Amino acid sequence: MDQISVPPTRDSAGLSVSSLDRLAPYVLGILRIMAALLFLQHGLSKYFGFPSANRPHPQLFDLEWFAAAIEFGGGVLLALGLFTRAAALIASGEMAIGYFLFHAPRGFYPYVNHGELAITYCFVFLYLVFAGAGPWSLDALLWGKRASP
Repeated sequence: MDQISVPPTRDSAGLSVSSLDRLAPYVLGILRIMAALLFLQHGLSKYFGFPSANRPHPQLFDLEWFAAAIEFGGGVLLALGLFTRAAALIASGEMAIGYFLFHAPRGFYPYVNHGELAITYCFVFLYLVFAGAGPWSLDALLWGKRASP
């Protein structure tokens, strides 16, 4: 039987959709690493005053102490791509709780209540729960599988 070959579809920028699909897992890894490193800064700032200490260190076992633990530990795990789905679920939940406890009472609109970063982290981490870590991760290295389809 003859095979029918269909040329790859191109988007408006002239890029082949198949090449974009091929690169998608690697871009997922870049998204995970960058979001994790930015998230990690919040935990580092609360615990160690690095890169900037704009408030005193949280009291032991205070709500902010737990938030800093999630931001520090979750940021490290997500940056390494280790236990990514579990770490992302916890980080996403922390950001949702943080938004509704501290930002939403200040006003309805996220721009006004300064909650847009919390919402962004929440949904990026929620996406990682479902997408996994990608090929550039310790999850993929240790368990020998790609964490994304």
